[in-house]
Order: sequence, then structure tokens, then C-alpha cells
Amino acid sequence: MNVPVWGWFLTIGLMAVFLMIDVFVIARRPHVPSMAEAGRHLAFYVAAAVLFGLFVWFEWGGQYAGEFYAGWLTEYSLSVDNLFVFLLIMASFKVPQKLQQSALMIGIIIAIILRGIFIALGAVVINAYSWVFYIFGAFLVYTAVKLATGGETDDDEYHENRLLVWIEKRFPATKEWNGTRLTVLENGKRLITPMLIVILALGTTDLLFALDSIPAIYGLTKEPFLVLTANIFALMGLRQLYFLIGGLLKKLVYLSIGLAVLLAFIGVKLVMHALHENNLPFINGGQPLEGVPDIPILVSLGAIVLILGVTTLASLWKSSRDARLETPDAVPAVGDGEAPLVDDVDAPAAGAGERPGVGSEARDDGASRRAATHDVP
Repeated sequence: MNVPVWGWFLTIGLMAVFLMIDVFVIARRPHVPSMAEAGRHLAFYVAAAVLFGLFVWFEWGGQYAGEFYAGWLTEYSLSVDNLFVFLLIMASFKVPQKLQQSALMIGIIIAIILRGIFIALGAVVINAYSWVFYIFGAFLVYTAVKLATGGETDDDEYHENRLLVWIEKRFPATKEWNGTRLTVLENGKRLITPMLIVILALGTTDLLFALDSIPAIYGLTKEPFLVLTANIFALMGLRQLYFLIGGLLKKLVYLSIGLAVLLAFIGVKLVMHALHENNLPFINGGQPLEGVPDIPILVSLGAIVLILGVTTLASLWKSSRDARLETPDAVPAVGDGEAPLVDDVDAPAAGAGERPGVGSEARDDGASRRAATHDVP
């Protein structure tokens, strides 16, 4: 895949323009987006990703377009799992609702910059050492096993990483929120605000999750251009997805299992690819294993769609079934000496007064399970 230098600059420049417009709109009017607003923006980014894939198809062929779509879907599904942890962060720091959108946007921009560096380093390592696919594949299978077995903890609280703990000890911070400001001047002394700490928490947490998402997408394509664009498109719609899917997150009860199967599939694919192009002297005398198949991208794309589809449908079916089983029996009609059930008359509607997606119901074990697969620095 030969992408000219101007193609890199044009693609990254256009994406930067969309992000900057988004940032300036939010900075001018911090607010809680409506479902319609979040839906429109999310539809725009999804449509843009689909059109970009068609452009790749037209310009470089169906093989690379399939690699882009497979990578984008994989990164998007892993990003949905990230939202569990984002919900915990927002709840832990008690971020005001109208400021959550700003925090997410800036945190995502930090994540894009850090991922760009990570992707570039990954490309250099892969070009220099093809055996790194063995390590990537083994790591993804290891992550999948930990996801499927529930990780190491069922804790539903967010724990700050060492970087945040060091920053909070090193730099004095205010207790009050000052809008979207990152620092304030009080009594002649510069202080950081809770907004800065939350943004760093979101950005560094997403970078930790890149430890499995970057190797996963390199298992689908070795083209840095496709790796970068798939990651950016997945992250660009993450903010809207946060507000749009909040109530649905708690229903995706099999998400961790689905992601485990997805990561295991890509991990095995990476190991098979490494064996197919083997050059390690202690494996088959340093010669490739010709009998090992190399899974084509169309099979990979179909497997990804199937895994995600089955995971979503099975999760929604189980959530619906559990809701029906938990529904109390209908209240009998009053009459023939029966007294009304007073305790039920004044009972508030389920979920009344709760912020969608931020309550304890949204703190699914999936967030803790996936967070437990990473060693937080």
C-alpha cells in the first residue's frame, strides 16, 4: 500500500479539522447533549468511516478496504468496553454532567496523540523484527483468557494510577470545579483543577487499553496508515457513543466474553502468521512453516462481524429474560375485601432520579475485568 506523503498530511489534517470544530463547539457551550444530537454526530462519524473505507477500496483495492473495516470494527468494539471505565472515572471524580463532554473530548485528543506515537513505534518494531508477531499473538491470547475468566477483581471502583497519584501529590489542586479551566490562580498561586486530573485519567486509561487494541489491529493489517485511521475513526465517535449508549451498556452482559473470543481469534491469527513467515532459528530450523494457513482478511472480517453480532444479540436476550424474571407479579385488583398494596402505590418508577449509565448498575464487572488485564503504571 503506497500512500504518498501528501495523502498522510491530507488525511490527518481533515481529521484534525473535524476534531477542532468539535472541540471549539463544546468549549463555547459545555452542555449535556441530547440523544438526538449525540445520534446525529455519531451517525456522521460512522458514515465518514464507511465512506473512507470505500475510498480505500477505490484507491488501493478490496484487500486493504477489508483490512480497514476489520480494524475499525475491532477498535470500535474495544472502545465500547472502554466506556465502562470512563463511566467509573466520571462517577469517581463526581464530574458535573455539563462538563463530562468537554473532559471526554480533550481526553480523547490526548489518547489519539499517544496512540499515534504508539502506532509509529509498533510499525518500526514490526518492520525490524517480524518475530514480534509471536509476542503480540501470545499477549492477546493471554488477555483473552484473563477476560474470559473474570480477571483478578470484582471491584467496581476506579483506582487512580501511579501517574495521577504523583501529580496530585506534586501539584496542589482546587476542590471546586472551575468550568473547563485546567488551572486557576488563587492568592497568587497557580493551582490545577479537578478537570485536569480527570482528563489525564481518561487519556492514560485509554492508552493502557491500547496495549491490547494496537496489537489486535496489527493482527489484521500491517499498514500503519490503516492502523492509524481505524483508531482515529473509532475514537472520534467515542464521545457521542458515551452519551448515547449509557443505558445500553449494562445490558451488554456478555461483552467481556465476546471481546475475549475476538482477541483470542486475532491472537491465534497472529501466531499462525508468524509461523507462516517464521525466521526464528529454533523453530523449524529458521524456515517458514508452509503448511500453516494464513487466514485471509475476508474470513477475519466475517468472524469479527459474527462474534460481535452474536455477543450483542445474546447479551440483549439475556438482559430481556432477566428483566422479565425479576418483574414482580401484577398487583391484584382491589375488591372483594382486598386492600390495596400501599407499599407499591407510592414507589418511584425504576431508575427515577438516576443519571443514565452512571449508577451502580452501569458498573458492570466487564470494566473491572478488562482493567485487571493491564498492569497500571
